[in-house]
Amino acid sequence: MSANRVTTRAVPTRTGGARTPLRGRDAELAFVEARLDALAQGEGGIVRVGGPAGIGRSRILAEAAAAARRRGFRAFEGAADPDEQFVPLGPLLEGVLAGDEPLAGGRRLRDLARTPGQRFWLLQELGERLREAARRGPLLVVLDDLQWCDDLTLLTFHTLAAGLSSHPILWLVAVRGGSVPSGVRTTLDRIRQAGAHELVLGTLEDGAVARITEDVLGAPPGPDVLRLARRAEGVPQLLVELLGSLRQEAVTIENGTAGLPAGPPAPRELPSVARRLGQLSSEARELVQTAAAVGGPVTVALLAELLGRSSAALITAVRESLDADLLAESGDRLAFRQDLIREAVEAGLPLPLREALRRQAAGLPPGSGAPPAERPGPAAGTAGPRDAAEADRLRTDAAELSATAPARAAELLLTALELTAADAPERPRIVAETIPPLWQTGRADRARELGAAALAAGGLGPEDEAGIRLALARLAVPFDFSEAVRQARAGAALPSVSATAKGRLLAVLAVGLSMSGDHEAAERVAADAWHTAAAAGDRSAEATLTTVRSAASFHRMDLAEAFRQAERSAALADALGVSTSLWVPEALWHALLSHTTGRTAEALAATEEGIRLTGEQGRTAATRMWRMTRSRILLEAGRLAEARADAEAASPAAGDPGPGNLADVTLRYVMLRVALHTDDRPTARAYAAQARRMRGDGAPVVRHFGSWMLALMADFEGRPDRAMAELDEVMTSPAADRPAYAGLVDPADAPVLVRLALRAGAHERAAQAVAQAERRAALNPDLTFLAATAAHARGLLDNDLAPLLRAVRLYEDCPRTLARASALEDAGRKLAATRRAEAVPYFESALALHARAGAGRDAARVRRRLRAAGVRRRPSAAGLSPDWPELTAGETRVVRLVARGLTNQQAAEDLSLSPHTVSSHLRRAFTKLDITSRAQLSRLAKERDSGE
Repeated sequence: MSANRVTTRAVPTRTGGARTPLRGRDAELAFVEARLDALAQGEGGIVRVGGPAGIGRSRILAEAAAAARRRGFRAFEGAADPDEQFVPLGPLLEGVLAGDEPLAGGRRLRDLARTPGQRFWLLQELGERLREAARRGPLLVVLDDLQWCDDLTLLTFHTLAAGLSSHPILWLVAVRGGSVPSGVRTTLDRIRQAGAHELVLGTLEDGAVARITEDVLGAPPGPDVLRLARRAEGVPQLLVELLGSLRQEAVTIENGTAGLPAGPPAPRELPSVARRLGQLSSEARELVQTAAAVGGPVTVALLAELLGRSSAALITAVRESLDADLLAESGDRLAFRQDLIREAVEAGLPLPLREALRRQAAGLPPGSGAPPAERPGPAAGTAGPRDAAEADRLRTDAAELSATAPARAAELLLTALELTAADAPERPRIVAETIPPLWQTGRADRARELGAAALAAGGLGPEDEAGIRLALARLAVPFDFSEAVRQARAGAALPSVSATAKGRLLAVLAVGLSMSGDHEAAERVAADAWHTAAAAGDRSAEATLTTVRSAASFHRMDLAEAFRQAERSAALADALGVSTSLWVPEALWHALLSHTTGRTAEALAATEEGIRLTGEQGRTAATRMWRMTRSRILLEAGRLAEARADAEAASPAAGDPGPGNLADVTLRYVMLRVALHTDDRPTARAYAAQARRMRGDGAPVVRHFGSWMLALMADFEGRPDRAMAELDEVMTSPAADRPAYAGLVDPADAPVLVRLALRAGAHERAAQAVAQAERRAALNPDLTFLAATAAHARGLLDNDLAPLLRAVRLYEDCPRTLARASALEDAGRKLAATRRAEAVPYFESALALHARAGAGRDAARVRRRLRAAGVRRRPSAAGLSPDWPELTAGETRVVRLVARGLTNQQAAEDLSLSPHTVSSHLRRAFTKLDITSRAQLSRLAKERDSGE
C-alpha cells in the first residue's frame, strides 16, 4: 500500500443510549470510592457535589450509584426538576420509592406527603423506613439538582441526614454553582456545619477533551477538530453536544484522523442550552436572546433600550438569567458564561431578527439606555429649545407606537417628561399621555403617582386638569369603581372644558356608574354625554357610551337589544383601534354578554383572541381583564379547573391601586364558587373573608356580590337562615339596583337562590326570584337558556315534576354543564320519591356532568342519591377521556404534552396558556393520578396508550 494513499470514511454511528467513558475525573472517582469504603465500614455522612451547569455533576452521581451497587449496597436515586417544585417531597420520594428495590411503605409515605399537617409524621415514617433498611446493609441516597428542590424536600433531607448520622447511610447531593434560592442556601450552610464533604468539579484539561472527542467521533481528532472542541472550554456537556451536532455533517475521518475538510461549521443550537432557555420565563428568555444577538458583554441599560423597558423592569429577568447560569456578571455588564452558549442562543433566532437587533444596538451610543425615570430632567425654566424639540419628537413617536408597543411608548413619554421643565405649559399634557400606556403595561401604581403629583402641584388650567383626571379615571375603572366615578365627575365639572374632553369624561363617568351598579345614574349621564360626544364628533366616546347603553338594556332584561348594542360598540372600538379606547376593551362586555345569551363558544373564542392579542402587544392590564372575564365564562360553562387556573393567573399584583373591584366580581367570585363545587373548605373560607370586605365597598354591585358570596358560604356550611340574612340588603333594595338582574351576575343563579330560600323557609323570597326569572324569559323568548332557568326555578318552588323535566329538555341545547346537571338532579330527586327506577338515569347523567366539570362535592351528593335509589355500581363519567378518566379536559391536554417531554413553558406556549395555568393543571393531575414526578407520568402514559 502506498504511504501517501488517503482513506476516507464517515464518522461511525453510535448505538442509541451508549454512553462515552468518563474522562478526566479520576481524582473525583477516587474520592467517591473512598467514601464508599468508609460506608462499608459503617460510616455514613454527606457529600456535596458542586459545579456549574453541564460540568458533569449528574454523571458523577450516576457513577457513584453504579459503584455502590457493584459493592452490594442499596442505592436510591432521586432528582429535582424546575417544573416539579409543586410536588411536595417529590425528588426524595421518587428516589427511595422507585427502582428495583424501593423502600417499604411507599403508599403511606406518599399519602402523608400530600396530606396537610402531616409533616411531623412523614419525617418520622421516612426516617424509620430508612433506619430499618440501613440495619440490613449500607445505603447510598442520591439527590441531584438540589437547587430545584421544594422546601419540604430540603427540610426532610437535612433533618434525616442529621437524625440518621450514626447509621451507614451516605447522602450524595449535587447542586449547581452560583446563585441558589435562599432555602437551598440555608440547607447548604447547615450540612456544611454538620461536616459535609465537598467535591467541586472543575473544567476538563485538554487531554480529557481530546479523549472525549475521540470517543464521540470514533477517531483521534486533528488540529482543526481540537480547536473547535476547545470552544466548549472544558465543559463536558457542551463538548459532547457540540461534537454530536457535527458527526453526520462536518466531520470526516481521513487516514484514521477526524477532521473538518470544509472548515469550522456555522454555529448551531445545542440541546442543553435550548432546555435552559425553555425553562426561563418569556421575559428572561427575550433578555437572553437579545443579549446573544448584540454580541459581547452588554449593559443592562442597553438591553432595556432594545427591549423597550426600564432597567428596573428587568431586575427579575436579569436575576433569572444569572441563576440559570446562562449569563454572568462582568464588571458593570452582562456576559455569557461561554461564547459557545451565546452562539447557540443566537442560532435559534431568525436571521432577520438577529440583524435588526444588531443594527438597533449599533445605532445607540455605548453605555446608553439609562431609563428615563432615572435620568435627571431640567429644573424649572432650564430646558432648552433642543430639549423641547426632542420631547415633541418623542411624543410623536409614542403616539405611533401606542397601538402596537405601549411599553415602548410609555418609555418614550417618560423620557419626554424628563426633557420637559416642571413649569413648561405642555408638561400636564405629557403626563396625561403617559398615564394610559403605563397602566396598560402593568405599572398602574407609577401611573397613579404621576397623575396625583401633577394634581397636587396645582396651577393647572381646566383643560389640562381634565386630561389628567380622565387618564386617572380610566386607570381606576378596573381597580376602584368609586374612584373612577370621583375622578370623572370632578373632571366633567371643570369650567370651560372642550366638548371632546367633557364628552370623554362623561362617557367614563357613565362606565364607572354602570360597573358600580348605579344603573339609573349611568343612563342619565350617558344621555348627556351622548349629545356632547355627538357635537364633538368623538367616535371613541360613542363606542364607550354604546357599551353603557347595552348594559342598561341588559339591566332592563332586554337582552336582544343589549346584544345588538354590544355588537355595535365592539365594532366601533375595533374600527378605531385599541389605543383610542376609553374602556379597555369594549369587547370584554360583548364576550361576557355572548356567553350569558348562550353563545359560549363565541365568547371563549373572543377571550382567547383578546388574551393573545393583548399579550403580544404587552398590554398587561387588558390581558388580566380578559383572563378575569374568561374565568367567569369557564366557571359558568362548568370548566372548573380551567376557571380556577385563569383566576389564579389574573390575581391582583402588589402594586395595583385600589381594592381591585373588577377582581372582586370576577376572579374572587370564581374562586369561591369553584371552592364550593370542589369541597375545598380552606379556599372557600379565605374568599368568604374577602366577601366580608366587599360588603363595605362603596360600589353597590361589589357590596351585592359580597352578600351573594357570603350567602353561598353560609348555605355551604349548613346555615340556611344565615344565608337569607346575608341577602337582606340585596332582596330588600329597590328593584332597579338588585344585582341579580344586573349585567354581572349569571341568570342561572335563579334556581340556586330559590333552593336556598326554600331551605330557609323564606317562601316569599323564593317566589320573588321565580317571578323575576319568568319575566326575564318572557321578555327574551328566543333565548332557550333563560326559559330553562325559569322552568327550573318554577319546578323547585312548586315541587312540580313537569317544569323540572321541561328544564332538563331545554338545557340540552345550552352549554351550561352545571346548570343542566342541577336540573337533572332535581328531576331525579322528585322522581325518586315515587318512581325510583326512573330517577336513576337522571342521577347518572347528573353525576357524569358533575364529574366532567370536576365538581367533586356535587358528584358526591349525587352518588349518595344513587345509593339511596338502590344503585351500588359507580356510574361512568361520560364525556371524559377514556385514557385519563380522572382528569378534566384541561388537565388532560397538559398531561399529554408533558408526557411527551415538553417543559411547562413549552406546553404553555403550545396551548396558549400561561405557565402558571399549566403548573396548576399539572399539580392537580399529579394528585389525582397518585404520582410525584414527570418520569412516573411518562411511564403511565405509555401504559395507557398501549392499553395496559
